[in-house]
Amino acid sequence: MSPKTQELLTSALGLPDSERLELAEALFAASEPTSPELSGEAWVAEIRRRSAEIDSGSVVLAPWPEVKRRVRARLEGRAGV
Repeated sequence: MSPKTQELLTSALGLPDSERLELAEALFAASEPTSPELSGEAWVAEIRRRSAEIDSGSVVLAPWPEVKRRVRARLEGRAGV
C-alpha cells in the first residue's frame, strides 16, 4: 500500500461508522470490474442466459434494499477486524 493510500485509509477509519459505510459503497460502486473475456456478443449471450434464468424462476432474486442491508452487515462485521 502506498503512503498516500495508507494515509487515506487511516483517515477513513477515523470516520463515524455511517460515513465509513457510505465511503465504502461509493468506492465499490466506482470500481467496476472489467471482464475482458466478456465483450460484445459474449455479453449479449450472458445477458440472455441470466434473463432466461430469471424468466424460468430458477434463480432467487433479492430486492436492492435487502442486498444493500447484507452488504452493510458484512462491512460492519469487518469494522472490528
